[in-house]
Amino acid sequence: MRHCSVQVRGLLTRDELDRYNALMEVGSYLESQQKYDLAYHVQKEVDILILPAIERLKEKGRARDRATAEFLESLRDEEE
Repeated sequence: MRHCSVQVRGLLTRDELDRYNALMEVGSYLESQQKYDLAYHVQKEVDILILPAIERLKEKGRARDRATAEFLESLRDEEE
């Protein structure tokens, strides 16, 4: 099973994180039993589950970029 990044995991809600951990546990068990065909479906569910957190991470990046642009604009205004 592939884990998501720490940054994405940090942006999961409590319910999403509980579900994520449960799915990872099930997927790890299936892999230990060499049931890779079933683990594939669990991995797909994990991939769908983390999509909202990925969007939240992207939005944080866009907000940081906007703040940086505003800061640079304010520096430019002060120089003039």
